[in-house]
Amino acid sequence: MTRIRLRLGILALALLTGLSTPATAADAAPAAPAAPSPTVEEQRLDGAVPQEILRRSGFYDAAPRFGRALEGTRSYAEAGRVVAREGTALWRRAVARAQGRGPAEPDGPEALARQGGERGADLSRDDDRPLYWARLGMTRQVRTWQPGFGLTQEQRTALLTRLERASRGQTDVRYPGKGHLRRVLLTGFDPFTLDRDIRISNPSGAAALALDGTVIRTAGGPARVETVVFPVRWQDFAEGTVERTLRPYLPHVDLFTTVSQGRVGRFDVERTNGAWRGGFPDNDDVSRTETVPVTDPATQPQWTGTTLPYAAVVAARTGRFPVYDHTEVTEIPAGGTGPVVRADGPTPGSTARAGGGGDYLSNEIAYRATLLRDRLGLHGTLPGGHVHTPVLRFGAGNTDPATGTVTDPEFVRNRLDIIAQVRSIVTVALSATERTRG
Repeated sequence: MTRIRLRLGILALALLTGLSTPATAADAAPAAPAAPSPTVEEQRLDGAVPQEILRRSGFYDAAPRFGRALEGTRSYAEAGRVVAREGTALWRRAVARAQGRGPAEPDGPEALARQGGERGADLSRDDDRPLYWARLGMTRQVRTWQPGFGLTQEQRTALLTRLERASRGQTDVRYPGKGHLRRVLLTGFDPFTLDRDIRISNPSGAAALALDGTVIRTAGGPARVETVVFPVRWQDFAEGTVERTLRPYLPHVDLFTTVSQGRVGRFDVERTNGAWRGGFPDNDDVSRTETVPVTDPATQPQWTGTTLPYAAVVAARTGRFPVYDHTEVTEIPAGGTGPVVRADGPTPGSTARAGGGGDYLSNEIAYRATLLRDRLGLHGTLPGGHVHTPVLRFGAGNTDPATGTVTDPEFVRNRLDIIAQVRSIVTVALSATERTRG
């Protein structure tokens, strides 16, 4: 009886003092959400080569400075303003550097101390890689940031989109008002195949930086060039980044060209673009093999064509690399079952398997841009299409990614020559359309 009374007393004491049995998992406080992980593309940033490129370009400070500004925000709206401001500043800084304006690296003892006490911004100004790697540092800051005010996944995605667009020049296209200046729109790409050689530069992106906001002079008068750069990611294209960026401007420009890196030792004006993705991995190691996804697929054509004056461009002397009118495609003929290579373009009723630019994102941007042109009713009035540059190559003694350096004199010379020839090709194309209209 004494033992029973003792147990009842202990139980009563427990009830009075709020003691209970151990909490179950369901009763426990919810755990803090894990920090989002960087993407495959962002994870490459920690390698020695990207860090060397950032240091030797003076762009080593871009992501840390952006991170400090982001940490200082107190609301989602404020974070949005910081993202837009800093993204635009990065784009303009890269353009200014490529065009020889401003210091090659940040000035002052504080900037030098953050760099480690060594001046090392010796990469040539025409280099597109500092923008690419600095942008990834900034997107990683947004992706892994956990502000005290809370951030939904939708809000984080919106901030990333805003940063991407601003830092790619997509929100910085500025043509003057109506007047004597003609208008040209040119697009480039990020570096790609980075797992093959992380040192890679993309001459189309370098050309975009070098030409943005510049004026080209022809016999018919001056023309203002505005440029943007696109990611090498299938998903961004499926989500409409090309159409969203180009739609506001195509009805108001006099010529457009999408540009990407293509074949060794030559330029190509691609005659035909195909509605097919071939599945080569993108910068996030994602593969897609499918028909190019577009709005209103019921009216989607298998092929679109250039309206650039390709004959005039091929005939002109634009630089040291030969320029070709490239007409080859790969199709499944009407009634056929397997792919066939056609040297002279597609046959009626065929299904696309590769355009002149292949089946990767260079073909897709050309397809999307020219399809947009046609859906806007501009096929007969707006010259536009795709130009492939030569592959940008390192010097003969610098071809091994494991032992090579991030730059060399031949590498720089090749990039400068490609940039100059892109500008010359655009000039010839403008002049040819002036003659046609005249």
